[in-house]
Amino acid sequence: MVRNFVIGLLAIAVVAIGIWGFQEREEKQVLKITAENNYQRAFHELAYHIDLIEDQLGATLAMNTRRQLTPALADVWRVVSLAQESIGQLPLSSVDLGKTEEFLFKLGRFSYRTSIRDLEKEPLTDQEYETLQKLYGYSQEIREEVRKSQSMMLANGDQWVDIEAEMAASKEPLDNMIVNNLEVMNKSIKGYSETEWGAGLAAIDDINGELKEALDGKPVSKEEVEKIARDYLEVGKQANVHVSETGNGLAYPAYTVVIDDPDHETNYYMDVSVNGGEPIWFLQDRQIDEQKMSLNEAVEIAKAFLKKQGKEDMQLIDSKQYDSIALLEFVHLEDNVRIYNDLISLEIALDDGDVLGYEAKAYLINHKERNIPEPKLTSDEAKKRLNPRLEVMEDHIAVIENDLGEEVLCYEFFGVINDNTYRIFINAEDGEEEKVERLNNSEPVYDFT
Repeated sequence: MVRNFVIGLLAIAVVAIGIWGFQEREEKQVLKITAENNYQRAFHELAYHIDLIEDQLGATLAMNTRRQLTPALADVWRVVSLAQESIGQLPLSSVDLGKTEEFLFKLGRFSYRTSIRDLEKEPLTDQEYETLQKLYGYSQEIREEVRKSQSMMLANGDQWVDIEAEMAASKEPLDNMIVNNLEVMNKSIKGYSETEWGAGLAAIDDINGELKEALDGKPVSKEEVEKIARDYLEVGKQANVHVSETGNGLAYPAYTVVIDDPDHETNYYMDVSVNGGEPIWFLQDRQIDEQKMSLNEAVEIAKAFLKKQGKEDMQLIDSKQYDSIALLEFVHLEDNVRIYNDLISLEIALDDGDVLGYEAKAYLINHKERNIPEPKLTSDEAKKRLNPRLEVMEDHIAVIENDLGEEVLCYEFFGVINDNTYRIFINAEDGEEEKVERLNNSEPVYDFT
């Protein structure tokens, strides 16, 4: 009797395990099909968007009026954004598509900045028409390789989930025709980097290249860099400092510095320019203990740090707290005018007040003597240009960079609509609304322990 009962239980267990295993396989199959459908959708949308980019660029070559060119270039920008989004949804993290992604980014910025320009006053130059012709040629090469990959997948019944699994399992570069075609596409457009982008992209040259031009001081030695690093990070002689040249990986010549922090059993990492010995950024990655100081105290520490390092007349424009770290942004203040291009970011540990992070690329590139004009509008006149539903809380005068990369004098207004806080810049010369930003609150901290 007992034996029969045990056999019955085992039989039930075997059936239950079989049902469970079948359900598991079914669920995995459903997930696999869903993932594959999403990948296929993204890939086919990518092919469609690349087709549209080629068509629109080809059409712009025959246009001659602002009425036609402006919406056409704006549409190129829109479709480029969609193509970038489609690429991001494909399982291609281990495939080198850097040149393709960079090309799409710069094409999007070129088309956008050209579309918002007053083409009646500043029509396309001969150089820019030549640029459009080259971009059209590169878009044809991208379309050809994407379409070839698409046809191959349809003919062979290839699946993205299988390619994804192969890439994850293989330590060597994957020998797959789809992947190979995409890498060929990436290599085929390397020449785009020599393209003369013209006024449409003059203001967004590579930031590292701009930094190279800005850092034109006297070259410093490794010994001088060690002293600079110790001073910035306020570490004693007992801390080891290792200085090495970055080599050819960066557009600007710099030293990479690794500094021991015995107090926290970790390291600081820093880049210091060869020309001028300017600290460009530094970072310490360590566990932050329980908060012992306020955000306001961290702001005072940051102000004192900047002043000690010769960064005078800096004003706090943004402060956030994430866990026990204060994230602070400062801009240069000149004649009571905020210069937003001269930006420095700092991170302060709220357990002991250490400066954990520092980033000054924008400041080093843009900081200079300026002739700031007098505003043609008063603050009250500019305020009339705001959305009437905005409840203004404070205002300032500021210099910002507009969409064409030009510095413009603006009134800066902070206000509230429906519990949302906004920062709005109104041009102090002509009253145009230059920029509108919704300001985010600090991210909530979730405790899953």
